Amino acid sequence: MGRDQQEARALIVGAGAAGRMVAEEMRLRPEYGYRAVGFLDDDPGKIGCEISGIPVVGSISDLVANVKTQDINEIVIAMPSASGHTIREVVGLCEEACTSFKIVPGIWEIILGDVTISQLREVRPEDLLGRETVSLDQEAMTGDLGGKRVLITGAGGSIGSELARQVAAFDPQHILLMGRGENSIYAIDQELGQYYPNVQKSAIISSISDAHALESIFREYRPQIVFHAAAHKHVHLMEAYPDEAIKNNVTGTKNLVDAAVRYGSERFVMLSTDKAVRPMGAMGASKRLAESILIERAARGCDTKLMAVRFGNVLASRGSVVPLFRQQIRLGGPVTVTHPDVTRYFMTIREAAMLVLEAGLSGHGGEVFVLDMGEPIRIADLAAHLIRLSGLEPGKDIAIEFCGLRPGEKLHEELWYSNETLSRTSHDKVMVVQSPAAGLLSDLSERIEHLEDLARVCDRDQILLELAQIFPNMKPRTKHDEADTGS
Repeated sequence: MGRDQQEARALIVGAGAAGRMVAEEMRLRPEYGYRAVGFLDDDPGKIGCEISGIPVVGSISDLVANVKTQDINEIVIAMPSASGHTIREVVGLCEEACTSFKIVPGIWEIILGDVTISQLREVRPEDLLGRETVSLDQEAMTGDLGGKRVLITGAGGSIGSELARQVAAFDPQHILLMGRGENSIYAIDQELGQYYPNVQKSAIISSISDAHALESIFREYRPQIVFHAAAHKHVHLMEAYPDEAIKNNVTGTKNLVDAAVRYGSERFVMLSTDKAVRPMGAMGASKRLAESILIERAARGCDTKLMAVRFGNVLASRGSVVPLFRQQIRLGGPVTVTHPDVTRYFMTIREAAMLVLEAGLSGHGGEVFVLDMGEPIRIADLAAHLIRLSGLEPGKDIAIEFCGLRPGEKLHEELWYSNETLSRTSHDKVMVVQSPAAGLLSDLSERIEHLEDLARVCDRDQILLELAQIFPNMKPRTKHDEADTGS
């Protein structure tokens, strides 16, 4: 706000260190056009007090009333470590009060430097998660990754490319960027070349389902650490093409594990999904089988430390609901949600990649790690928040329509089986499943070989039926079923 514009009367939500920094900045920098007239804070010991000469006028629930009585025209949310639930509550109150609102940077930016008025920004979708900043032991990571040859499959994807960025920062000897999509591999290869010019890297266009190609890659480069991020992930597409789910997610993983063990890789870390727990579709079933391949091979004994890291959705990744909702909002709606009650777990891309590194580089082999995803988010609420963050009103400017769950989708996801027990690790956001081998199929190898045979001849209906025998939650719709219902 310029000097010649009317001064904004600001109410600061949060009377902690960040809120005090904001208030002091407003006092010292009047050219920005803000005047702090009060704080809101849920600490009863602060209500009625003055902080830096500014009164704490009530709790967060008093926001709407104070906007009216004090002629407030700007809310500043200054709670960088607040939970997602709290941020969503405050945003909802700001929307109810019909007032402008901004948020201070996250806790990491505050650690790096004091909050300034110029840093205040619009609320983003990731703020609604309210997830705490993840920190890594820099020295330990450098010891684990420094000087190592690191292969990343699916390196052009959202998580794979973020893993590549983070690995590059720890001075590896050589990063192998492997994927099927030449454009995305080209993009991350160019990016790393710009920001990490001293790190040796190779862009590899190949498929994990090609065992002969993998043999050649491992023979040439001898990767010491493998991060396996390549996978088919779209539930409804894999329900339509379960043969591709088997070829890529199951056979591809088996090929990689075999190559890693044969060529003496030190660590193999597979990225898994909450959809592998009690799967209802081919995608989740294929990822559960991929987990089982790792666990079974580790149980037989090998020098390679094999492990999986299971987590939920990644906010704003390619193909996730946030980019889809934003596009639908830009086009004027409607925003489509599968079901009014559907929920999903979310974390940011950066946080997911950091925790995968933390889990994968600390494991001893044979583990299935589970990331702490916090509370599940109701997708209809997320859609409504995104509409409001775009300056529009749900149901008035942009409609929300419910289109029904698609084949293979669940109403609510789970992160572990009911018969699995979890233990904490040294990192408070990483847990480990106890005795994962107990849930393995006794005839795992035979089942997988049969599924691979069916995939080779594209017998999709039979693959779905076979998967339903292994995973009772599945209720596959075959082409025969669709013909009977006339759909």
